[in-house]
Amino acid sequence: QVQLVDSGGGLVQPGGSLRLSCAASGSIRSFYAMGWYRQSPGKQRELVATITGGGGSTNYADSVKGRFTISRDNTKNTVYLQMNSLEPEDTAVYYCNALGYQGHTYWGQGTQVTVSS
Repeated sequence: QVQLVDSGGGLVQPGGSLRLSCAASGSIRSFYAMGWYRQSPGKQRELVATITGGGGSTNYADSVKGRFTISRDNTKNTVYLQMNSLEPEDTAVYYCNALGYQGHTYWGQGTQVTVSS
């Protein structure tokens, strides 16, 4: 059973930065793609960023392009989300996601990000 552990959330002022981490219990090379989603109260969970397991291609939501960067460290089986220039609208619970080649989907437990002065 794959386990994903999200961490790195917290309270930050507008314009600040945070780095989220997603540590997998197994090799992240075994996943077709990994990514980050977020959900704020009263809203649906939305895609933030993804990175493929093969070539490392990345994809971002328009709202975070130029501010967030997704990356991975295969040696640590960890995926990161560097978030810069944070805005109050980025406040949400952020979830790590892994998509297997057979279509299985795994989720982390979520980490709260709050952007407020």
